Amino acid sequence: GVGVVQAIESKSFSSGKTESFYVLRILDTGITIMIPMGNAKQVGLRGVMDATAVRSVYKILKEREVELEPKPWNRRYRQYMEKLKSGSPFEIAEVLRNLLLLKAEKALSFGERKMLDAARSLLIKEISIAKSVPEEAVEADLRRFLNL
Repeated sequence: GVGVVQAIESKSFSSGKTESFYVLRILDTGITIMIPMGNAKQVGLRGVMDATAVRSVYKILKEREVELEPKPWNRRYRQYMEKLKSGSPFEIAEVLRNLLLLKAEKALSFGERKMLDAARSLLIKEISIAKSVPEEAVEADLRRFLNL
């Protein structure tokens, strides 16, 4: 999820090694986590997307000519979970769009409904921060062109 770097701290270990950590507060949950600065890229820590990326995300969400592969829901679920875990706003946008298209055709499973909500929440939070607008404004934009 979206987090705010609250501090950078150094910790000394009994081995004599000192390591620097990002102290992040996750906005959704309020949980504070520490990420070793040297592992930031491996765990997917990145800056908030810029205006160009926001436009690309909107373009992905608006696309309707998408071929959805008919897969068992559990395989689709695993594939979409990987995309959500990637943290890429473009992959999250694909998940949201595909689940909304699928929802228009048939009822989603409980897990898919939860995933749809998670994808929507992640995108709304990040776009809100990227555009410096309230989450409600982003939600209204999405509702307008996604027919939520």
